[in-house]
Amino acid sequence: MKVLMFGWEFPPHISGGLGTACHGLTKGLANMDVEVLFVMPSASGDEDESSVKIINASDVAVTETSKDVKTFLEKVQFLRVGSNLVPYLTPEQFTEMVEKNRKGQIKDFKIYMGQKYKFSGKYGSNLMEEVSRYAMVAAEIALRNDFDVIHAHDWLTYLAGIAAKRISGKPLVIHVHATEFDRSGTNVNSLVFDLEKLGMKEADKIIAVSNLTRNIIINKYGISPEKVVTVHNAVDFQGFEQMDIERGVDEKIVTFLGRITFQKGPEYFIEAAAKVLKRYPNVRFVMAGSGDLLNRSIRRVAKLGIATRFHFTGFLKGEDVKRMFSYSDVYVMPSVSEPFGISPLEAMRSNVPTIISKQSGVAEVLHHAIKVDFWDIDALADAIYGLLKYPALSQMAVKNGLEEVNELRWDNAAYYVKEIYSEVLKGK
Repeated sequence: MKVLMFGWEFPPHISGGLGTACHGLTKGLANMDVEVLFVMPSASGDEDESSVKIINASDVAVTETSKDVKTFLEKVQFLRVGSNLVPYLTPEQFTEMVEKNRKGQIKDFKIYMGQKYKFSGKYGSNLMEEVSRYAMVAAEIALRNDFDVIHAHDWLTYLAGIAAKRISGKPLVIHVHATEFDRSGTNVNSLVFDLEKLGMKEADKIIAVSNLTRNIIINKYGISPEKVVTVHNAVDFQGFEQMDIERGVDEKIVTFLGRITFQKGPEYFIEAAAKVLKRYPNVRFVMAGSGDLLNRSIRRVAKLGIATRFHFTGFLKGEDVKRMFSYSDVYVMPSVSEPFGISPLEAMRSNVPTIISKQSGVAEVLHHAIKVDFWDIDALADAIYGLLKYPALSQMAVKNGLEEVNELRWDNAAYYVKEIYSEVLKGK
């Protein structure tokens, strides 16, 4: 079986759990004799290709993919993604605007014929333009390669998956690692929501990383339950042996590791830290990550008067993540809405007792992590204090947690994903 897979990032160049999950899943699929062609916008050349073949979209020239450009674009007519929404148009004005955009798209396509797009692969201000052009290149890649199934990870690649499906006629599986409701709460970006819903509508099957995410897909996007399957994430154990490190401080260390954004709940971690320090002063708190709430978090730490006990490291990856886990005595993931959450598994694999929010998908598969509501900073502070104060509690969490997380393997997830591939192929 051969899969054309679309992703936005792949280790070692990642900004979060998405690239890590793609890497783990593709390794598991390779063990199941599934060949994966993994397309990413901008590859650096140092990606691990032991289990996949990486296709760098920036190296693919868009040639005349159809004898008739107009016919080609009728199949992939959604590719022009505008960043501006135009309200209050009459039906006649709307029809005129659509026709103008269609002609402009044909013109753009002819201009870029035979040329390559240079993608940044980042999450910058021209993201929507890159998402659109990535879909154009995806159609070209679909024509050049043989494959059985298309697999697209998260909303950035859904248009690419749809383009490949429309050009090739092959079934499309989309993998929902997060929704706009997870990222933005009630302040939903309507353009992203529409792209997500389009991907879900066009997909033959939808993989959700947790039942929490599955319920959001069904209830918020109006998708039939029969179409959505939960496959929980796992953790890649390779290279996660306990590091031999020398600690420069005597105090205990409590760690938050993730994007410093609304979704990850950094503010609750800070408030709980202030409460813990009043009862257990011999501890330091570390916030490892970056994001739009970083400056506000720094100001709040200063206002609470805990800056001498609170450290901001910036974004960590690779060996630095493993080193941070080795330093840690407690790991905390207080996410407001976490579709899954791989970092708690990595922490438990590194023998770190872990606290997670009940509003996380990983809470569905972990029984030996302490679970609290993200908003309950008193319960969070009590859990941190308990793990710091009582060694027996910490030791029990480490022992049972390690045994539990050892059962969550990517090979198991890959087995279920391969079954999904087989199911959609039967339906064609």
